[in-house]
Amino acid sequence: MAVVCESATGWLLDELALVNKWYQVGGELGAPKSHYRLREDFFRLSKPYFSLQPNVSDSRDNSAPSRCKSVRKKRKRSNAYNQGELDALEYHKKISNLILEGSRLLIQEGFKKGLLHSPSGAEEEKECQIVSDVYSNKRNLADLCDMSKDMPYVYFPEYTVHVLDTGNPFSQDGDFLSNITENATNRPQTIHLMGEEYLIPPRSSFLLSDISCMEPLLHYKKYSIIVIDPPWENKSVKRSKRYDSLSPLEMKQLPIPALAAPDCLVITWVTNRQKHLRFVKEELYPHWSVRSVAEWHWVKITQSGEFVFPLDSVHKKPYEILVLGRLMCSHHSTARELETVLPPIPEHKLIVSVPCSLHSHKPPLSEVLKEYVEPDVERLELFARNLQPGWTSWGNEVLKFQHMDYFIPPETAK
Repeated sequence: MAVVCESATGWLLDELALVNKWYQVGGELGAPKSHYRLREDFFRLSKPYFSLQPNVSDSRDNSAPSRCKSVRKKRKRSNAYNQGELDALEYHKKISNLILEGSRLLIQEGFKKGLLHSPSGAEEEKECQIVSDVYSNKRNLADLCDMSKDMPYVYFPEYTVHVLDTGNPFSQDGDFLSNITENATNRPQTIHLMGEEYLIPPRSSFLLSDISCMEPLLHYKKYSIIVIDPPWENKSVKRSKRYDSLSPLEMKQLPIPALAAPDCLVITWVTNRQKHLRFVKEELYPHWSVRSVAEWHWVKITQSGEFVFPLDSVHKKPYEILVLGRLMCSHHSTARELETVLPPIPEHKLIVSVPCSLHSHKPPLSEVLKEYVEPDVERLELFARNLQPGWTSWGNEVLKFQHMDYFIPPETAK
């Protein structure tokens, strides 16, 4: 279970334990159990991010997350805040006490349950500092962001679903591009693409394409949960050219109403820029006929229970925002659909976890959402970078974190 503990304010998650459970291979016919394991060093965050900067002294107080203080050299700036910063400060004032007090209760339970603990040695901190760079720069990890764009587009009059099984190994690279691929078995399976090997979790499906080729999704299923992690436009993305961003107009063109089942729960990850938050609530959701119902927050902590950034830091916050909405029912809804009563979604909930060190990796949401949707519903993640059991995943980096180098194989996993 990903949920280590739950309170009125939210949930404390153990993402590593959940992911490892996905890749267990049960001992059918007397065979011993074995499983792939995600590398533990991706979650080995024992100190806040600002404490891992070179030539920085440790002024940390372990007594409470709120006492984390940044000791980085401050950049020169004018005393005046711009309007975006003023809006962010005003929003932060409204939610900071909720973040602080709600997280404190869950963190205390995390220590009692043994998920959180005091730091134990400089070597662990060193691994935490370098692990993300080591894996993100490996030459043998295919850069799928551009690969799908370079492949020629093929028109398929009938949209084919490639079903993986032990007797049907797809070897051609094109089989995985612009077509739905599905692992319908209860076992993880491996595929080969562009000379690289990827691990596909059980009961999962994916479409590797960019925004110009979403048509196969429209012919596949209707979804009761749609999670969107858009590549938001910002200055740092433009400077680094790490990935292509999406304009507001392009986001509006995502075919959410066509993909959504009645009463679909739509969840969008939003940066801490108030411009983006207002756009989702005031423009994007109304454009899709989605009614905004709640804002939740993902609070990122270390293994020692501290916020990854000081709560009152001006430029970096230890939390991210999720905007939850419901697709508004049309007059075509059936009587059965109208009779379906789902519990109301609370306005403020916290998801507290140790973040994965892989860039822009979000925690899985299945377990915290299950009480707000009917059982065994279809689920879709857009702009995904990894796969999950029970989900369809779409994006031009959808296999990025499924590369076999991120996992320890069964013969060596202990």
